[in-house]
Amino acid sequence: MNHIRLTAHVREQLQHVAQSSAKARPVRRAHALLWFDQGEPIETIAERLHVSRQTIYNWLGEYQKRQAESVADRVRDQLHPGRPPTKLRHVKQRLRYWLKRKPQRWGYASPMWTAPMLRCQVQRDLNDAVSLRTVRRALRALRYRYKRPRLVLARRSPTWRQAKGA
Repeated sequence: MNHIRLTAHVREQLQHVAQSSAKARPVRRAHALLWFDQGEPIETIAERLHVSRQTIYNWLGEYQKRQAESVADRVRDQLHPGRPPTKLRHVKQRLRYWLKRKPQRWGYASPMWTAPMLRCQVQRDLNDAVSLRTVRRALRALRYRYKRPRLVLARRSPTWRQAKGA
């Protein structure tokens, strides 16, 4: 691959991305470009960033292909089209329904919903397997706070001796 010539302005923009970006991928790509421009060997850059040499070549190729975009956009990830999260949407919809109701009404001994109980109910509703992780992600997306109950032994009151007559 030919040596990429970076202008002082582009180098300055890449340094800004490397220092101020909140995401790791653009930072790593900016560092790779800057080090490559300084004449570092691809093997050294790959080892330093814990990626393969091919990854560095891919980053350099993508940077050169996307010349119409700004420097920050050229090192940023492109959109990753993929399967839409339909199951999560259905799980959130069912959770909204179940969280408005008391679990005791459906035969549960607990006065509050737990994630495994909600998972069981949602699976029954959707007739599809739903993981506990999906239920927890849906709860987080709905801005519900939950925690697993802890079993704590009863602690003695500081005045227990007085209660015993001492």
